[in-house]
Amino acid sequence: MTPLLVVLGAMAGAPLRLLAERLAVAGRGPGSVVGTAVVNVGGSALLGLLVGLAGIPGWVLALIGVGFCGTLTTFSTLGADVVRLGEQRRPGRAAAYLGGTLVLGIGAAAAAYGAAGLL
Repeated sequence: MTPLLVVLGAMAGAPLRLLAERLAVAGRGPGSVVGTAVVNVGGSALLGLLVGLAGIPGWVLALIGVGFCGTLTTFSTLGADVVRLGEQRRPGRAAAYLGGTLVLGIGAAAAAYGAAGLL
């Protein structure tokens, strides 16, 4: 049953990830990293909230945490974007993007985790 829940969550997360990327490219042009940054930080916050909630059933973590958040967020695209920016000789932007995404993602997860403890 758990693999099916992961697949169901992924069926929602993956298209949302694609939509975010397309909206970012449409608004900011090809090579925009905004879509990836937004889904990575937002997905981190959602996962932090889920993990922080006491008594959350395992099936919810499989569906939303692993399936939805796992396909919504993307470390591989973050890495590819950083490499691409480096190849374009934009090391400052690459470092800011990488550092900003990591700090904001971990911060969002920690804040959501803490907020869940207050619920």
